[in-house]
This record gives sequence, structure tokens and C-alpha cells, in this order.
Amino acid sequence: MGAYAELEQTGVCGPKTLALLCRLGAQVVATSSFPPPDRRHHWDAEAVDDLLTDMFDRSGRSFLMDCFFKATNDASLERLFLASIRNHLIDQAKMTNRGKLRRRLEGLLTKDARFVRADVGSSRGWAVQGASGSPWQGDVGDLDRVAASVRGVAVWRWNESGPTPRTTVNALLTVAHAILTAAGGTVRDEDLARTIERRFALLAPPVTTALSGDDAWADPPAPAEDGPEALVMAESQAEALWASLSADERALVPHLGESPEQLAVCLETGPKAASAIAAALAEKLRAAVFDEDTVEDVIAFLLRWCVIRP
Repeated sequence: MGAYAELEQTGVCGPKTLALLCRLGAQVVATSSFPPPDRRHHWDAEAVDDLLTDMFDRSGRSFLMDCFFKATNDASLERLFLASIRNHLIDQAKMTNRGKLRRRLEGLLTKDARFVRADVGSSRGWAVQGASGSPWQGDVGDLDRVAASVRGVAVWRWNESGPTPRTTVNALLTVAHAILTAAGGTVRDEDLARTIERRFALLAPPVTTALSGDDAWADPPAPAEDGPEALVMAESQAEALWASLSADERALVPHLGESPEQLAVCLETGPKAASAIAAALAEKLRAAVFDEDTVEDVIAFLLRWCVIRP
């Protein structure tokens, strides 16, 4: 009896289902660049156990039954579990990235005399010099619109460590100042970070490659009527490809086909060096995306991750 039959008969996570989840969890983290849980230094069996425990803590057994009801056999259940584990890791990575953004903003705003640190109830926040000391209590949609109205700045690169690139510093401070000025009060760290995160995702540079770019920022296409296998396979292939790309290559994915001068601005290097990296990247993509049935889905995943995984 496999995991599918076990869930069909018992409706609970028995030994077969648990063994499958452990195996798939180990498979996902071994073929991706997701960081291990905070209290672990590397991925091992115990770290995978922590991952699965966190999934159950967050959603109970609902993700198990959601996958079971969509599956038709053990093979499709396995693919759906893989997608659920990967999506959970993506959600965790987003939370981790936002935390890094908050810390990055704190370091930058602290050094700029235009900004003032203040308490907002039990949280902390930021305001501009001369603003009222009252907490901002408006609609986050208003902050999004203010952030979106700031043009002429972009985050081309997001380094994980070391000094923040000058163009990135300028972009973050410019948008933060506009948001806080419009708010007129103290905005919580989390609200400011979320708004800035959405700002640079919403106004990502246009896609100029001939890779169905007009649809690249839309949600992935709906699964075919015979099940989600094709889309799950495309996402798995895209995840492996994403993990193999360097930071420079990820930065260049949305800009393939642009001029050497534009590529150089993106990488903050010379046109010849940027063109060489772009040419090698294009060849890597051509070699990796070998299935004509999934190529558009794979590229769509990569293009979206260039925004949501800075």
C-alpha cells in the first residue's frame, strides 16, 4: 500500500505518507538553494523534519488532503506534494527576504538625516523629519500608489552581503522618503518594507526578449484538464535551473536581448563583460529548457522569480 491508498483509507498522515514527505522534502532541498531553518546550519534529516513540522503547524493536515483530492494515484500525489513543499519554502524565503530588507532599510535610513526612528505601539517605525509623531493608520493601498508614482529609480541588483550598490541605495531612499512624506506620520517597519518590496516588483523593467514576454508577469497558466503534472514539472525544472544561476545571471534574465550598454548598467560592469555573461546565460537557458511543451512555463517562472526573489 502506497501513500495514496493510505490517505484514501485513513485520511491521516500514516507511516507511508510520512516516509514519502520526508523523501520528497530531502529531494527538494537537495536540488534547490533554499536556506535551512533558522536553528539549523545545513540541510539534514532533522532540518527536513523541522520543515515538515512547520508545514503541519501552519496548515494542519489541510495541505495533505488538498493534494490527495487533486491526485489520482501515487505518482500524481508525489508531484503535488513536491509542489506544496516547494511553495512552502518559497513563502518562507519571501518572509526571510523581507526581514533582510527591513534590516537593510534600517541601516540606510539611520544614516540619513531626513529620517527619524520612532515607536508605533509595540512596534517600531520610521517618519520624515518634521512629521507628526502620531502613527500612520491609513490604507496600505495609498502607500502603494505613492511608491508606484516614483519614477526614474530601479533596483537592478540585490546583494546578499556586503555594501549595498549605490544605485540601489538611491532607489530605496528615494521611494522610502516619498512614502513617509505622503504618510505624514510614523509608518511601521513591516508596512514600509512591504510597500517597497511591492514597488520594485510592480515596476520591474520591461521584458524585451522573444519569450512570450507580454504574459511573463502573469500567474502561471492553469493546469491542463488531465491534471497539474505539466506545470509541476515545469516549475521543478525552473527551480533546478534557478538554483544553478549566479547572482549576475539572475539579474540578466529579464534583460536578454538588450544592448551591451543596457546590460552593463544592470551589472555595473563594462559592456564587453556584460555581453559575454549574457551570451553564456542565453546558451545555458537554451541547453537547459529542452522540452518544447514546457519551455514557456519554465521561462515564465524564471521571469517572475527575478522579481519576487531579489
